[in-house]
Amino acid sequence: MSDGTNDRPLGIALIGAGAVSEYHHVPAIRLDSRTRLVAACDTSQALLEKRRDEWNLDLISTDYQAICDSPDVDAVVIATPNDTHRPLALAAAAAGKHIMCEKPLGLDADEVRQMYEACRDAQVVHMTAFTYRFPPAMRYLRSLVSSGALGTPRHFRSQRFLDLPETSWGWRQYKSKAGAGDLFDMTIHRIDFAIDLMGPIKSVCGAVAQFAPRDLTADGKPCPPSEVDDWSSLIGEFESGAVGVWEGTTLAKGYGMNGFGHEWAEVNGSEGSAVYRMHDPNNILIGKTGQDLASQPAPEEFLKPTNSPRDPSQGEPATVFRYDLMWEFVSAIVEKRQAIPSFYDGWRAQIVADSVLSSYNERRWIDIPAAPL
Repeated sequence: MSDGTNDRPLGIALIGAGAVSEYHHVPAIRLDSRTRLVAACDTSQALLEKRRDEWNLDLISTDYQAICDSPDVDAVVIATPNDTHRPLALAAAAAGKHIMCEKPLGLDADEVRQMYEACRDAQVVHMTAFTYRFPPAMRYLRSLVSSGALGTPRHFRSQRFLDLPETSWGWRQYKSKAGAGDLFDMTIHRIDFAIDLMGPIKSVCGAVAQFAPRDLTADGKPCPPSEVDDWSSLIGEFESGAVGVWEGTTLAKGYGMNGFGHEWAEVNGSEGSAVYRMHDPNNILIGKTGQDLASQPAPEEFLKPTNSPRDPSQGEPATVFRYDLMWEFVSAIVEKRQAIPSFYDGWRAQIVADSVLSSYNERRWIDIPAAPL
C-alpha cells in the first residue's frame, strides 16, 4: 500500500460518483500532486461510463469489493447514501484502505462505533468529511478561543438556514436510508465544530419537526412522502460549564444567498465575541465591550493549511475552502498520523445527534455518554 512517499502517487477511489464527489473531492484530488484519482464505484453503470471519460479513470465498477481489492487503490472516499457507509467502511478497512467518509458516518452511533473500531484496529487513516472545520474564519475562530483571546468561552450559537425547494430529497427523506433529515445532514456539522471549539457536550435537549411533505419530485411526479425532519434544534451544556444553542432549517424563505444559505457560528467569551459566516469565510466578525462587532480579514496563516497548493485568492471563497478536507486526509496518510476530524469525531457528534432525537421523543434532557477511545 502506497503512503504517497514512494515513486507512485497515492491512488484514490471514489465510492459514489455523484454531485458531492464532483463538487468537493475531484477538484481537491486534482490540486494535489501526491495523489491520483484511479477508480470510481457507483450503482449506476451509465454514470460510471460518463465519469470514466470525464475523470480519466483506470478502473470503474459497480462492485465496491472490486475497488477495495484493487492493489492500485490506497484510499477510498465514501460519498454514498448514509445506510451504505458502515458496510463500505468495514470492507475498506478489512482491505487495509485509508478511508474518508461523508457525514453522518452511519444511521446511529452504534454503526459509527463499529466503523471507528474497525479502522482503529486495522490501523488505517480514517476521516469524517466535516467540511466546515476548514473555512479560514473557522480556523481563526478556533485559534481565538484556544488562545484565550476571547476570555473564558461562555456561549456558543449556531444558525444554518437554507431556502431549498420543497420537492423530493430522494433517498435523503427516508429514515431507512438517511436516519434523519436536517439534523443528520446539516446540524451534525455544527455539533462537531462546537465540540472542537468548546469541548465535550455534557447534556442536551432538542427537537425536530417536518413542515414540507416532499411528496412530489422536481418534475411533478408523486413519490412517497418524507419521513424526516426539515428543522432541528438543540440546547446544550458543555462540560466546561458553557452553553450552546443550535438551529437549522431547509425552509427559511429568502435565505438563498447565492446557493450557500445563511450560516452564523458565534462564541461569546468573557472578554469578547467572534462570529464565523460561511458565505464570507475569509473574514470574521469580532467585538468587545464598547466596540460593535466588525469584520476583519482572517490572518494569512489561516487562509489555507501549510503547504497546500491551493491559492486562496482564486475561486469562490465559499467553495474552495472545501478542498482542504482532501489535503488533510492525504497529509495524514503521507505523514503517518491520524486525520482531523477522524471517525472518532464523527462518533462523538453522532452520539449527540442521536441524543437530540431521544430528547425530543422522551421530552427530557439527555446526558451524553462518553465515546471511549
